Amino acid sequence: MSPLNVNSLHRIFNKLDRNGDGLLSIDELLWLLDRIGVLVNRDELELLVGKKSLDLIDFLFFYETLIKGNIFEQEICKLEREDEILEGDLRKAFRVFDLDDDGFISCEELQIALTRLGLWEEHSGQDCKHMIGVYDTNSDGMLDFEEFKDMMLVTNQS
Repeated sequence: MSPLNVNSLHRIFNKLDRNGDGLLSIDELLWLLDRIGVLVNRDELELLVGKKSLDLIDFLFFYETLIKGNIFEQEICKLEREDEILEGDLRKAFRVFDLDDDGFISCEELQIALTRLGLWEEHSGQDCKHMIGVYDTNSDGMLDFEEFKDMMLVTNQS
């Protein structure tokens, strides 16, 4: 198996950078290492990394260091494939709600889709505008795919 290219590593970096600050914290690196089955404690990782966080360039060097020892390559590629499969599944789910296929889920579409799925009762007091508003980061009253994805993955971010 060949090493990952810079574009693939950049995508992985962006996915690991959960708070979007352009840095991978020790916690984010620990999550990755744990996910690929490498047991290391925080102190050991901090000594290895030499910092509290890594920017993209530092992450690339970190990866190169690991690759030179033939460590992690298959596991990182497996993680990337799992993320691609999850993204595809989320796109399929998004299309269930995006009834007019315009790339957005409106309040009306959400209510119709939930009704069809048996998850909406007219007199329940539920407010689809509020449901959308919780994840509507750009405040346009609708969910785009990225907002939908954030909503669907929120339980995995603990």
